[in-house]
Amino acid sequence: MHRAWNGWYHVTGSTYGTWLRGDPRGWRTRRHREHVDGDYKHPPERGTFEKTHERSRRLLKKDPIYFDDAQRAAAGRALVEKLLQTGAELLVLSQDACHYHLLARFPDGEARRRVGVAKKHASHVLRTYGLEGRVWARRCRALPIRDRTHQLNTFHYIENHKTNGAWVWTFRDVS
Repeated sequence: MHRAWNGWYHVTGSTYGTWLRGDPRGWRTRRHREHVDGDYKHPPERGTFEKTHERSRRLLKKDPIYFDDAQRAAAGRALVEKLLQTGAELLVLSQDACHYHLLARFPDGEARRRVGVAKKHASHVLRTYGLEGRVWARRCRALPIRDRTHQLNTFHYIENHKTNGAWVWTFRDVS
């Protein structure tokens, strides 16, 4: 894995049950232990992993979690609040119906652990919106930022999620 430029990471994740093994949009096994052709930009040939996806859906303990607008805002605010509280230098965060993206500097390099703490906090907040039990998919993906250009491109990419209905927070929103 590459080292992150100045401790910056692009972290992505999803809600429970919304991106499964065998997904027709493409998918990856943990640490790429199994080679899977395709990704969300170039999905695998239709039907290639249909049985795998069906098995993944059957194994779910409950229905997949999709946030409505109020839940997106609550989850996003809770993630921002906890990340800032734990010392992350957050530039931008977007939360849509089932995915989040964030760009932050984690001085200790503990991106996944800190995001896990923030997800736990958001889960507690979301109880007031009727979401009980597991809300988030396990883990998150922490991609190291390579340089300033990569950081700026990532910032704009995440910020532009608002054009697709995502709740978006940026460092400019701090009072």
